[in-house]
Amino acid sequence: MGADVDAEDEVELDATYFDTHDLRLVRAGLTLRRRTGGDDAGWHLKLPVDADTRREIQRPLGTDDTVPAELRALVRVHTRDAPLEPMATITTRRRRWHISDDAGAEVAEFADDRVHATTSSSPGDHDWRELEIELSEDAPPTLLDTLEDDLRAAGVRRSDAPSKLSRTLGERLRRPVDGRKKLRKAGSDVVVQEYLRAQTGTLRTFDPLVRLDADDAVHRMRVTARRLRAALQGFRRVLDRDATAHLVEDLRWLGGELAPARDAEVTGARFTAAVDALPDGHVLGPVAAQVTRRFAREQREGQKRAIAALDSSRYPDLQQRLDDLLDDPPTTGRAKRRELARAVHKAHRRTSHRMRAALAEPWGGDRDIALHEARKAAKRLRYVLEAVEPARGKKARKARKKTKKLASTLGDHHDTVTARPVLRELAAQAHQEGGNGFTFGLLHAREQAAAGRLDDAAEAAWSRVATTPRT
Repeated sequence: MGADVDAEDEVELDATYFDTHDLRLVRAGLTLRRRTGGDDAGWHLKLPVDADTRREIQRPLGTDDTVPAELRALVRVHTRDAPLEPMATITTRRRRWHISDDAGAEVAEFADDRVHATTSSSPGDHDWRELEIELSEDAPPTLLDTLEDDLRAAGVRRSDAPSKLSRTLGERLRRPVDGRKKLRKAGSDVVVQEYLRAQTGTLRTFDPLVRLDADDAVHRMRVTARRLRAALQGFRRVLDRDATAHLVEDLRWLGGELAPARDAEVTGARFTAAVDALPDGHVLGPVAAQVTRRFAREQREGQKRAIAALDSSRYPDLQQRLDDLLDDPPTTGRAKRRELARAVHKAHRRTSHRMRAALAEPWGGDRDIALHEARKAAKRLRYVLEAVEPARGKKARKARKKTKKLASTLGDHHDTVTARPVLRELAAQAHQEGGNGFTFGLLHAREQAAAGRLDDAAEAAWSRVATTPRT
C-alpha cells in the first residue's frame, strides 16, 4: 500500500493526573486526568472493560481542578471517599503527521512527543522522547507492523512502559507477577486467596460500568458476585465459614439486586428474537411493540434498582469486608494442597446428588425446580474448578469446561421455565386489550418443546461430567 504524509502540526498538552495517595485508581487500571491543550481538552476518566479494552468518559474542564462529582461517583468503589489529589503532571510537546493511503483517506497519525513529567511524591523531573502511532478504524491491520518495522530499522525500540503515567510513577507501581507460575506449588490458602483477589478486582471493574448502563455490565458483575460467593462456600475447609458468613450474605444480596435488570434484558431479547424468527402470518397484532413496552419498562426499573444497591449503605460495607478478607484472610490452617481436591470432590458430590434427584422426578414442575437446584450446584462446581485450575492444571481445565456446558444447558432449560408464565401473561394482556394472544401461545408451545430437548441435553451433559476424571 502506498502512503502519503501530510504536513505536520504541533500542539502542547498539559495533563494533571488525580488519584488517592496510595494510587488505588492506577493500580486498578483506571486513570483520571485533567488535560488542557489539543482537540480534547477536559476531564478524562479511562475505565478498564476487559484486558484489551478501555472506555473513556470525558467531561468539560470547569473553572478549577476540582474533580467533577459524577467522576468521583464512578470511582468511589475504589477510593471509598479517600481524597483525590494531583499526583503527577505530564506536559507533552507533540509534533504530529497524518498518514493517508493512495485514495487520500487517513489511515494513521504519527506523533513525536517530547515529554516532561513531575510527581507530587518525589523530587526531580523526568524528561524523555517517545514516538506513537495510532491507526484509524479503517486502516489495514498489517499497517502497524509495517510502520513498526520501519521504525525499528531506524533504531527506535519499543518502550517497556505501557503509558506515560506508568513511566512517570515508576517503582511506585506494583509490578505484575506470573500468577500461574506462582500458584503451581502454592498451598490451598494462597490459591484461594489469589482467586478471591482477582474476582474482587473484577467486581470493582464493573461498578462504574453498571452505573453507566454499559452493555452486559450488570450480568458480568452479577456473575462475579456469584463466583466470589461460590469460592467462599466451596472452600470452607480453607476459609473459616463463620468469619465469611456476613460477606456471603452480602454477595447473595448484591446478586439479587442486580437480577431484575439482567432478567429483563435476557427475557426481552429472547422474546424479540423469537418473534422476529416467526413467519409473518404467525404474528397477529402488535406483538413486537407489546414485548418492547413490557421489557423496556422492566429494564429501566431493574437498572434503577441496581444503582440504588450500589448507592446503598450496605454496599460499601460489602466492599470493606472484601478488603478485610484480602488483607487478613480468615484461614483455618488447612493450607495443604489436598484441600483443593477435597473442595472439588465435595462440589462434585453436591452436583451429583442434585442431578440424580432431578432426573428421578417425572416431567413437570417438581422436575423443573430440581433441575434449577442442580444448576446452582453445577455453577458452584464450575467456579471451584476455575479457582483451582491454575494450580491443578489440565484435569481441572477439562472438568471445568464440561461442567460449564452442563451449567449452561441447565441455564437454558431454566430460561424456558421462567419464559412460559410470562408468555401466558402477555397472551392474557393481549386478549384483555382486544387483541389476539395466538402468537404468544405459539411461542409458549415452542418454549415447552425446547424444555424437553434441553432436559435430554442436560442429562447427556451430566453423563460427561460424571465420568470426567477430577483434579
